[in-house]
Amino acid sequence: MSDVNEVLSIRNVSCQRGEHAIVKNLNLSVHAGDVVVLQGRSGTGKTTLLKCLAHLTSYEGDILLFGKKPQEYSVPQYRTRVLYVPQRVSLLPGTPRAFVETVCKFGARQKSVGQSALDRTASLTNAQNLAESWGIDHELWDRVWNSLSGGEAQRLALAAAVALPGCEILLLDEPTSALDQESSVLVETHLLELIRSPESGLKAIFWITHSEDQARRVGTRFLTFKGDGLIVEDDIHGEV
Repeated sequence: MSDVNEVLSIRNVSCQRGEHAIVKNLNLSVHAGDVVVLQGRSGTGKTTLLKCLAHLTSYEGDILLFGKKPQEYSVPQYRTRVLYVPQRVSLLPGTPRAFVETVCKFGARQKSVGQSALDRTASLTNAQNLAESWGIDHELWDRVWNSLSGGEAQRLALAAAVALPGCEILLLDEPTSALDQESSVLVETHLLELIRSPESGLKAIFWITHSEDQARRVGTRFLTFKGDGLIVEDDIHGEV
């Protein structure tokens, strides 16, 4: 019998590059309310796993969202529900405002969440207000990405991701690595409030961090990457 609280099922997932195993036979059941912290040395496969979960790179095995494969939603629609936020966004073209407006117009998003022109305006307003609460002035939404500092770009990208309707699982690749602790805690607090809110559509978060303090603050479960594709569910004392 399937678990009604299981939102994401990872079944025998493996990924390799040439002869090198990056992820090997990973099995994990993710439930509503989980914040899964990915910890381990750089280069052990944490980002690769997020890209597998987002269906952005090839893998073997099955990844099921509410029991269905990405292809059963259509991959673009699946990616509106399982949303990957990279660590560095400075290579994006244009401005953050243009980015939000463009993403809202994607056919897959309109099919997935029925987004109208009014919704697009609301999404941008919500993102601007959220970013402002994290110390980002509205005028930064009209600056090109590569003119922003690392911390500014991270907060803008994350605010956009959170404000876009339809996301059920967030895949965060060191989302606060360029922020000071005060700013990091502001971001963490909002995301934890969001995932605990019954009104929120957000069900689970995967969160890469190299900060043990942050891992303790946000995590409910911990995956430790040992290298050579080995990933174990661990406690907070795994390497970060």
